[in-house]
Amino acid sequence: MQEKYNIGGQAIFEGVMMKGRHLVATAVRKSDGSIAVNTRRVSSISDRYPILKLPFIRGVSSLFETMSLGIKELTHSEQIFDDGDEKLTDVELTVTIILAVIFFILLFIFIPTMLTNIFLRYTSDLFLFNLLEGMIRLGIFLTYLFAISRKNDMHRILKYHGAEHKTINCYESDEPLTVENVRKCSRFHARCGTNFLMITMLVSIFIFSFLDVREYWLRNIFQILSLPIIVSISYEILRFAGRSKNFLVHIAILPGLWLQHLTTLPPDDEMIEVAIKALEAVKDK
Repeated sequence: MQEKYNIGGQAIFEGVMMKGRHLVATAVRKSDGSIAVNTRRVSSISDRYPILKLPFIRGVSSLFETMSLGIKELTHSEQIFDDGDEKLTDVELTVTIILAVIFFILLFIFIPTMLTNIFLRYTSDLFLFNLLEGMIRLGIFLTYLFAISRKNDMHRILKYHGAEHKTINCYESDEPLTVENVRKCSRFHARCGTNFLMITMLVSIFIFSFLDVREYWLRNIFQILSLPIIVSISYEILRFAGRSKNFLVHIAILPGLWLQHLTTLPPDDEMIEVAIKALEAVKDK
């Protein structure tokens, strides 16, 4: 029996993207009610540079490839829905990724340090400083997720996110991919990007707790330079958690699973149909 490849996915505009070993499929429910499925072959930069497949190195390249693919397919899905032909250029994609990274750095590095400096301006206790900064960073992250999940125009994407998880869980349980079977599956998954972000937050709090620097800009520079290390460690933890059936590992990733109550919603049957079409296009291929 052929070993199953871990299929990843993402909710997109009125649809689901699934990524298999060699193929990416984008399934979109078009404005006329039909389902359009676009499949294309993809290659990873790690196939050209095998060193990028090594543990604690592969995390960064995998993150940027996932971001690139996700943004491209999210934009493409809007054109599929409206029968448009315009696609995101490589330059536009690069600019979008750079802006996303800058936004992340501002929101989760610069602002937490600035707020901590305001609250603890007159203390020299670095342990207290590091702890408060970590709590502020986590608070901003949770507030951001909550705010995104409350937006009305996000509800359908969050439902498609739930359909994606349910379909992958059904596939990994070796159940036939039918709407009835998928509907019964959990909408939470250990390898979800939400879980990765939560792990990243907790790893950053731990690593930055050893930072013996108080000066604002020097601290920010150190934290930015530490991001590849944090991403790499978080990626390895996520991979291990996705494979492990250990009870203690499951307990450790519970915060990330709980957060999926915000980032996924129960899908309707039509959304499940779309997710099944996407997964069927890439499984065992």
